[in-house]
Amino acid sequence: MLKVLKFGGSSLASADRFREVKNIVLADPARNAVVVSAPGKRFSGDNKITDLLYLCYAHIQYGVDYTNMLLLIKERYKEIVDGLGISFDIESEFDEIDNAISMGAPQDYLVSRGEYLSAKIMAAYLDYDFVDSYSHVFFNYDRSIDREKTYEAFKLAFNASGGKIVVPGFFGTMPDGSLALMSRGGSDITGALLAAALEADVYENWTDVPGILMADPSIVKDPYPIPRIRYDELRELTYMGAKVLHEASVQPVRDAGIPVVIKDTQDPDAPGTVISEHFPDEEKGGEFYITGIAGRKGFTVIEVHYGDLAHNIDVLRSALKILQSNGAALEQLSSGVDGFTFLLKSDEVRQQIYSIVSGLEELFGQGSVSVTEHVSLIACVSRMMVYRSGISGSIFSALGDNSVNIRTISQGASELNITIGVDDADFNKAVQVLYDKFTKRG
Repeated sequence: MLKVLKFGGSSLASADRFREVKNIVLADPARNAVVVSAPGKRFSGDNKITDLLYLCYAHIQYGVDYTNMLLLIKERYKEIVDGLGISFDIESEFDEIDNAISMGAPQDYLVSRGEYLSAKIMAAYLDYDFVDSYSHVFFNYDRSIDREKTYEAFKLAFNASGGKIVVPGFFGTMPDGSLALMSRGGSDITGALLAAALEADVYENWTDVPGILMADPSIVKDPYPIPRIRYDELRELTYMGAKVLHEASVQPVRDAGIPVVIKDTQDPDAPGTVISEHFPDEEKGGEFYITGIAGRKGFTVIEVHYGDLAHNIDVLRSALKILQSNGAALEQLSSGVDGFTFLLKSDEVRQQIYSIVSGLEELFGQGSVSVTEHVSLIACVSRMMVYRSGISGSIFSALGDNSVNIRTISQGASELNITIGVDDADFNKAVQVLYDKFTKRG
């Protein structure tokens, strides 16, 4: 049994958090590969190390003295090292960073030192081997991951070690040898790559929440954690705005058939959320539930009225060409006998809306097009929908009983989700109503 663990910045913000991580790692002999982020905020109003490093580089770029900023960052790490009581030469590490800055080190190098130092300290604290991502994570020229080369490097490093390693997340190397960062949250990607490379049995992603939540906690008070979720459900929720895992971190473990467990560093015994391709032991019956509810504001609905659409489908193709020529991405399409409706992201068509409407009216006639802005989309996602009837009716009745008007509704052939459109003003209320309805709390 081998488990790969990734710890986020909030789990590494202080010496106390490092101690908690060590207890978690040593509590299970299968936890032999660890990926870490840079230290996060210790308290409200504090700064993440990554943000401070970006600010330090901004000082350098604008010719402002950066030494106090670099000293502040060093003190954060020194506080962790002193609090852990380990032997670690933090002065030499920062002398090296300062020297690199004087030699014109690029931004990516400086910012990567957050994860780099976090991993070196954690490796010393756990007595694990340190494996540098710079020489083990490889990008292609388009910054996609060269998985084959990365996996081979990780396998060799793990086998050459004592079987216990710590790896910094968030960065790797370009084909020309330069260090490059991933997008923010990239440590999740590093963890997934390491898990896939080592063919781990489980990838544990440790954070500051008790798993993936059924709804946005800024809308619903103390929403239930989701105990189990499939990868396709996770993708639906992420696309609709749920803040879960970095999207690119899902594919490596999904391709390798490795389950992911989202765990809470502050409550390590809690079950968390298990993410897998399938759950073969799951019954098709039982009490109905929605896996999760997620949504986004800021959509525009364009309705086109055109008689006898069913016998002249070419006009729909022409309408889509108008969207394409204006660079508008289609979020949702619905049609009837005498017209159809486009749903678009408002911020993507704000400058082109008059051109789009003008083109449609030229095609279908003056007065044939109506536009409604300030619409939200809300998705109710569940793998169990295929086994239950009347879900749409439950959504209609719950929202209708609470005076929420539905503007659009869509359900794909996979029956994995039902997506509704409501006015932006009703967004929070609709999410709460649906959550209460499907968790039987209201």
